[in-house]
Amino acid sequence: MADNLLSADELSALAEGVNDGTIAVDTGFNTAARVKKHDLASEDSSLGVNIGSIDMINERFIRLFRPQLMDVLRTSPRINPTKVQIVKFGDYIKDLRAPLSVNMLRMNPLRGFSLVVIDPTIVFSSLDSFFGGFGKGTLGQLSPGRLFTPMETRIINMILDVTFRNLKEAWSPLMAVDFEFVSSEINPQFAQIADENDLVILSRFETETATQNIGFFDIVHPYTSLKPVRELLSSRVQSGDGNEESDRQWRGELEEAVGGACMEARVQLGLINSTLRVVESMQAGDILYFKKPEFSILEANEIPAFEVQVGTLGAQVAVQIERAVVPGNT
Repeated sequence: MADNLLSADELSALAEGVNDGTIAVDTGFNTAARVKKHDLASEDSSLGVNIGSIDMINERFIRLFRPQLMDVLRTSPRINPTKVQIVKFGDYIKDLRAPLSVNMLRMNPLRGFSLVVIDPTIVFSSLDSFFGGFGKGTLGQLSPGRLFTPMETRIINMILDVTFRNLKEAWSPLMAVDFEFVSSEINPQFAQIADENDLVILSRFETETATQNIGFFDIVHPYTSLKPVRELLSSRVQSGDGNEESDRQWRGELEEAVGGACMEARVQLGLINSTLRVVESMQAGDILYFKKPEFSILEANEIPAFEVQVGTLGAQVAVQIERAVVPGNT
């Protein structure tokens, strides 16, 4: 093997030849091939769960969640969903700081565990509102080992109850799911629903109370738990309740309601281009000449709708519709 190795002088000569162009470097087979980097240790998320469908589920969840939270806790914070992200579980965990309300749950019939993570700011603001305050929830620096009191835990359970009920409703157009509470922690490091390099789907909701207290509310699903239903997420993205019969009935009622709307219709016999000076000099008896078009235009709410023939029917002046006006052709 040693006899076949190039010497230092030969390697130097090759390098000089490549640099000055005397040695061609674009010869060989498959020179036009392009290489795409692929990490075998990282799970591919490009051909899996449809993130857009998760966004729509989250929007439906918020519409249901806010009014019910108001009924239970007498507070209705402003909730702004951020764009759903696919991140490594380790990257998500390292950005969290205890104490937090970290709640592990099952999303039956899917496998694995999910998380609902509630910022303490939300807990204290809800507690203050529940007892008639203004939702201030003023907090100092909390120690990492600080446990929630029984009353705070009760508030958390009330929030979770509303969350599970509305998540179930938000997912119902896609599939029937049931949420089962498993355990709670204050340190996210103890809620290992996936390995550090495993992907999770993060839905973060930023909340803001009337007193400008800002917190966050996270729903985290392991990527692998939603992969079995990725076809449903891709093919059945809907913004309604998923009931096709209900959609048909709604469209029919809408068409019937719109059909009774009043609008102004007028017939334009012709069009004359003139100037302000000519118009100002007109007097009674003046005659205006113009070329009569083949058809007149029937306008509905000033929008050209039909080409018509003007005539009479008995003692009435009438128009006969010839054809609909094609947008852009008038």
